[in-house]
This record gives sequence, C-alpha cells and structure tokens, in this order.
Amino acid sequence: MDPVSVGLLMALAGGAGGEAGRQAWAGLSTLVRRPFRGVKETSEGSPATSGEGELSWLEEAPADQPRAQALSQALAARAAADGDFRSDLGQWHEPAMTFRVGEGRTTNHISGGTFHGPAVLAENISGGLTFTTPASGSTSPPDGEGDRGPHFQ
Repeated sequence: MDPVSVGLLMALAGGAGGEAGRQAWAGLSTLVRRPFRGVKETSEGSPATSGEGELSWLEEAPADQPRAQALSQALAARAAADGDFRSDLGQWHEPAMTFRVGEGRTTNHISGGTFHGPAVLAENISGGLTFTTPASGSTSPPDGEGDRGPHFQ
C-alpha cells in the first residue's frame, strides 16, 4: 500500500473537501482509534504506534507539515505491523485519494500586458477544447475588436 499523502492528511484535517472531506477524516479517525491488534514492534525493532497521538497532534494544527508527516509515518508503521489495519486503511485510502487537495494544486496567473484571445484557467479539462486563431503573422486584434472583450493584466 502507498503511504498516505502528507498533503491529503493536512487538507482533510483542515476541513477541505466539504462534507465528504469531513466524513473521510472521521473515517480515518475511527480506524486509527480502534484497538491496535498487530505486532507491537516495527521491523526495525522500534515500538509500533497506533497513530492516535499523531492524529490528535495534527488535528490541533492541520497546516503543520511535520505533524502530517508524523501521522503518515505512523499509519505506514501500523499498517506494516497489523494486516487488518493495512487492509482497512487501503479501503479508506483509495476513495480518499480522489479529493486531490493540497498537492498538485494548479495556480494560474496572467500578467504583464493586454491579451487578446482565449485564456483558460483550469486544473483538469476533459472532453477537449477548440480555439480558432488569427492568420499566422497577425499580432493585432481584428478590426473593430481593439477594446472589446476581457483584458488581463
């Protein structure tokens, strides 16, 4: 199983994703807080943690990346030590990854002059887009369109 993304943990702990995000966080909280049934040591010989402390710590400061990293590591260690937890965490993680919060977020900026023509600001586009453009070599807008339409600065 892939580790749980630090960005996903931070976003869900901070309330991202609306009601679905809150439900995902509640599901993870319930999973982590159930009794630890696995091996009490990691393969490196260090004590395995249930992840409850790390979960509470991240809830106190959802934007704190080291706290999210600690929870991600605790989840991975517990999953390695407890097969039932690993399976249940995988079932929780698969739909939770669809939230696409935090990591990979697209930021669009248009600046530095006046632009003529289409501008698409988006993260994901499906179904295709079609644009028509002026003839090659044309650098000015068609006659009569000089000040119409959006100007981005």
